[in-house]
Amino acid sequence: MTVIHEVAFFVVVSTANFTPHCGFHQALSILNIIGSDLGVTSPGQLVWLVAGFGLTGTLILLAGRLGDLYGHKLIFLVGNAWFAGFSLVAGLSIYAPQPYAVFLFARLMQGIGPALLVPNAVALLGVTYVPGQRKAMLFAIFGAMAPTSAVISPAFTSLLALAWWPYAFFALAAFLTLVALAGVFVIPGGLSPERRRIPFKASCAELDILGAVSGVGGLAFVSIAWNQALIDGWRKPYVSGFLIVGTLLCVSFIFVEKHARKPLIPVQAINSGVTFVLAAVFCGWGCFGIYIYYIWRFYEILRGASPLLATAMHSPILVSGIAAAITTGMIIHRVGPAIVMALALLAFTVGTTLIATAPITQTYWTQTFFCNVIVTWGMDLSFPAATLMLSDLVSSEHQGIAASLVTTVVNYSGALALGIAGTVELQVNDGGRTADDVLKGYRGAWYVAIGLGVLGLILCLVFTWKFSRRQREAAGS
Repeated sequence: MTVIHEVAFFVVVSTANFTPHCGFHQALSILNIIGSDLGVTSPGQLVWLVAGFGLTGTLILLAGRLGDLYGHKLIFLVGNAWFAGFSLVAGLSIYAPQPYAVFLFARLMQGIGPALLVPNAVALLGVTYVPGQRKAMLFAIFGAMAPTSAVISPAFTSLLALAWWPYAFFALAAFLTLVALAGVFVIPGGLSPERRRIPFKASCAELDILGAVSGVGGLAFVSIAWNQALIDGWRKPYVSGFLIVGTLLCVSFIFVEKHARKPLIPVQAINSGVTFVLAAVFCGWGCFGIYIYYIWRFYEILRGASPLLATAMHSPILVSGIAAAITTGMIIHRVGPAIVMALALLAFTVGTTLIATAPITQTYWTQTFFCNVIVTWGMDLSFPAATLMLSDLVSSEHQGIAASLVTTVVNYSGALALGIAGTVELQVNDGGRTADDVLKGYRGAWYVAIGLGVLGLILCLVFTWKFSRRQREAAGS
């Protein structure tokens, strides 16, 4: 590729870490406005509008394999087109007879778009660039798209919501359509396998459909159980039933993968290093999912901020995110991904602790400001470290698998952790009748996030210690 072509290629592909966060934040930033127009005020129902978007991200497990089989470019384009279509449906849901049900359905379907495009975008970058400083820096810039989107998206959404909130979803649909059209021309076709005709039975084996059903279904049922418990409680038999079915499906997934001809996740690929990365990512991004949802509620419910003012409060993550991304690209090959992941978990934990202990009437420029600055480092240290490490560990024809592992955990951990945190919130907020009661509930949720952060940090430190000990033993021998 020429320089201009390469820049255009990277810009288009890197939107895969920008637009999913647009989809997430545009609902989160104006959640009260959407809920009011849809006729819902229940905390459990509102949480679903955010958690549902990440729930269908479990399809990432299958999306990586689809890219390996039919071509990462094709699935990337399909993901953008799908995302655009259901963003349009989300905006039009206001006209439906039951707008909440249609909007929630659109949010669930929206999440399939990022599930398709994110791992295949990462795979496109993985097969284009060889391991080294340049690849590390590009992956770091790719990671910086998340905090950039987390400020730009709610800012535009808040402005459009001043006129009419569906405009925000229409605008996202238009942008995604442009990305898909640009991708047709700027993404080279030779970076991954082109689409080929495969008989139905053979394609089921290639895609490991049984593994996909058990794995994706298991994760989905577990998350649904925790999030639905916010509405109906655990006393409802079907809620507990979902949890049991999900657990059984997850266990069966392990056995299916051991005997599958072409497993969705090769068992031999899950070594101690991969397990460390995925466990740390789960803890870190579970912590982040709780932090991000409740800090927006803190801005708007307890501190009375408008969506635009709340966006301004959240804006330090843009500068901090860019600084973190550049720093990550510079240090990751010098200190190693284990140290980088430990620093990420430390940032998640410290940042969440700051907001969990912030009084309502305290000035923004103390704990809240520094919380946003610090937590962003967790995002931009962890994601590039995880994707780069797994990308370098697998061969080029299985880049989709590596990408899908990281992005599945990133998406799913937030949805599941939010359901658990929401349950804790409702148990400790004494009905949320006063501001102090509401704050008590938010803090209960944040304490869950802090626990995840501490657990992830301990895992990182243990792994780093074992890794350094092996290096010393190897040097001694």
